[in-house]
Amino acid sequence: MKRCSKTVQTYFLCFLLYALLGWLYEVFLEVVVYRWGYSDRGVLFGPWCPVYGVGAMAFLLCFRPLLCRREPCWLRRAKPLLLFLGCMAVATSIELAASYLLETLTGAWPWQTYLDYAVNFQGRIALSPSLRFGLGGLACLYILQPLFERLIGRLPDRVRALCFRCALVLFLTDCCATILLL
Repeated sequence: MKRCSKTVQTYFLCFLLYALLGWLYEVFLEVVVYRWGYSDRGVLFGPWCPVYGVGAMAFLLCFRPLLCRREPCWLRRAKPLLLFLGCMAVATSIELAASYLLETLTGAWPWQTYLDYAVNFQGRIALSPSLRFGLGGLACLYILQPLFERLIGRLPDRVRALCFRCALVLFLTDCCATILLL
């Protein structure tokens, strides 16, 4: 039971870290790359984009077991490309589903600017962001998740549990407040 609890706490904290990184990435794109100026890119009040956390958790559930497997040399060399394509497909599917969910709940979705991309589907998904999500998936699997697990694993059990409880309360409060104000 204690091991399961530690795993749940670790993955939830990772989820929030990915959601925070996603929010920072979105704000960076808007302020620095596109130079549109700052606007809150999240759908919640806090500095997080849960769709990035969902995507990262999906990458881990779908592809992490493949990282631990031993395979023939030819497949080992192809693995990063296969993981890139898999992450790209998973993230694009999540983004498409999220656009429909947000449109149903709020009447719009935050990335309607995808209509400006040459290759897009209804302004909901586009090739360019999908390619970036594939790269982000590789970063998640090979770099970020091992780093996050090391950092969270170094926390004493009581500190990790406290961080988990505080983060959970903040996140659920934010979700509830957002739903009430819809």
